[in-house]
Amino acid sequence: MTSTRFDVCIVGGGVMGCSTALFLAKAGMRVVVVERNALCRSASGVNAGTLTLHMTRAALVPYAMKAWEMWMRPETWLGQGVLATHAPGLSLAFTDAEVMMLEERAAARREYGADISVISPQAAMKVDPGINGSIKAAAFCEIDGFASAYLTGRAFYAALREAGVTIIEQFSVGHIERQNAGYRVSTEDRSQSIVASRLVLAGGVWLEPMLAMIGIHIPVKTLINQLIVTERMPTVMRSVLSIANGLLSMKQFANGTVVIGGGWQGIGSRELGGRETIPENLIGNLRLGQHAVPALASARVARIWLGLESETADAMPMIGPLAQHPDLFVIGCVHSGYTSGPYMGKLLAQQILGQQPEMPLFDPSRLLPTDDQAVASLSRGQ
Repeated sequence: MTSTRFDVCIVGGGVMGCSTALFLAKAGMRVVVVERNALCRSASGVNAGTLTLHMTRAALVPYAMKAWEMWMRPETWLGQGVLATHAPGLSLAFTDAEVMMLEERAAARREYGADISVISPQAAMKVDPGINGSIKAAAFCEIDGFASAYLTGRAFYAALREAGVTIIEQFSVGHIERQNAGYRVSTEDRSQSIVASRLVLAGGVWLEPMLAMIGIHIPVKTLINQLIVTERMPTVMRSVLSIANGLLSMKQFANGTVVIGGGWQGIGSRELGGRETIPENLIGNLRLGQHAVPALASARVARIWLGLESETADAMPMIGPLAQHPDLFVIGCVHSGYTSGPYMGKLLAQQILGQQPEMPLFDPSRLLPTDDQAVASLSRGQ
């Protein structure tokens, strides 16, 4: 049992939880981060590290652009880099229907500030000569890139320690209780316990059972995303690639390996994690990658893994305070969460510090059942 009472306890040591903790600690708060595994080794450590606007939901583009700037200048807030690389982004269309889809998606994102244009096959080939010359068009965005998700935990661990944050790994939360104008967070057997004046739930796919511990029922869907990395090979691509239907995401790192993803699903669950791939999805993902970049036909797969992603009923984030629960906050379920994570954490920290967030948050109460929504609105005086 700990005898220290913290100003804030953050449950979940991914990018969003760690970013929130870092900005709060830099503002002078006593912060503890508890994580069921190791820091940034769950979803934040096994994703593809893409920093893209093409695959970001239109309404989240302004947030992703702010976060992209943060990733490209990590010395200003994180203290060290995670191999963030600026590369142009291309989304490819192979059919007339996909061209229409590209135009619609580009127009929607331009409304939110993204500089995305639809260009000719010839212009796309100048950006990246390695792509399939049979495309009919491509959407182009200069603001794109990728980082090493694997290095994220190391960078955040050092930054949080430097800021005075207490980090407790291998802490699986089993109980959350309101207590003495604060919260007590305990393991299942209550052998470890943390007491804090404020509580931030940043548990990704675990947000649903965490919220249930305090009687709040918000469904959170668990996606089991498949990822592939090739052996090292000569340069075959210069851009971050996706396709109009959203089933492909690729980039080549400086060491020559190519990471291939795009949301193809595997087998697993919140409790079991990613268990195994689905052969048809693995083959489909590889064939699509080779179709987009023909030189990948000679690539050899080095490793396949599965990462978990959380999603709400309306596919939009939960970021902000919870009505009827003083000093309780939620952050998570952000589409392209690795891209936007640092800025989302910064915004929530501003809210907790009593400041006006630079951009609007995403009220978790909208996802409550209808009757609970009415109660929550009354508690806010609406």
